[in-house]
Amino acid sequence: MELTFLPYKNCCSTALLLYCSIKKLLLRCSTALLLYLCLAAQTYAFNIPEKLIYDLTWTGIKAGEAVLEIKDGGDYLTILSTARSAKWVSVFYKVDDRVESRVSKKGTTQGTDKPSLGHSINYRLKIREGRHRKDKEVIFELNNSRAIYIDYLGKERREFEIPFPIFDPLSSFYYLRRLNLEVGRSVYVTIFDSKKVWDVEVQVLRKERVEVPAGEFDTIVIKPLMKSEGIFYRKGEIFIWLTDDEKKIPVKLQTKVKIGSIYANLSGGQF
Repeated sequence: MELTFLPYKNCCSTALLLYCSIKKLLLRCSTALLLYLCLAAQTYAFNIPEKLIYDLTWTGIKAGEAVLEIKDGGDYLTILSTARSAKWVSVFYKVDDRVESRVSKKGTTQGTDKPSLGHSINYRLKIREGRHRKDKEVIFELNNSRAIYIDYLGKERREFEIPFPIFDPLSSFYYLRRLNLEVGRSVYVTIFDSKKVWDVEVQVLRKERVEVPAGEFDTIVIKPLMKSEGIFYRKGEIFIWLTDDEKKIPVKLQTKVKIGSIYANLSGGQF
């Protein structure tokens, strides 16, 4: 098995263009809203459990809802991302996506009773978008330096050599929340997704104060440069606003489409 690192570098009417654009954002948000998690015994400030709820909008119209949460599953931590289209969108194009990542524990974080984040155990992607379906899983066997990829609908099972440490697309989002982000200085994370190992660059662009339904926040804006199935598929630029504090909560996301932009704005949750 060969280990390869890859750098990230019509609709006929306005209505159909809108449905296609909403589909893209829901897919991106469902697999995650957004890129986080680390394997080392670093401290972290975000809460467990944590639940983030987002309104998905286009030109000010609500097109769906996405949820991102992390909770203690006993022997492991569970990260879950879901996205569903609004009723008016579902009439034309129903979206119901679910992505789950299970991560091992490594005792507790020093000075607290919080479980410490470990490595990816498995990653499950279940997508329903109109007539389109996906049901895939990746099982991480880090002791054997391999990932087992399973496509349940395509009847495919393959093994891939992977480096250490490595993350799945959803858990990698939490990695960023544990890093010291500095404007003008890119950070990098290694991800296994779409049957490949990706060396992902995340640009740290600027600081900005923003207002979303959940309130006003001082934020730091990042731009991930990645091409990956199910999270941040790069057909247009994507920007993420993280709170400029220890928690680094993703309060806003934006992706550009042919007509305007689509936004995911934090509207509530437990954080």
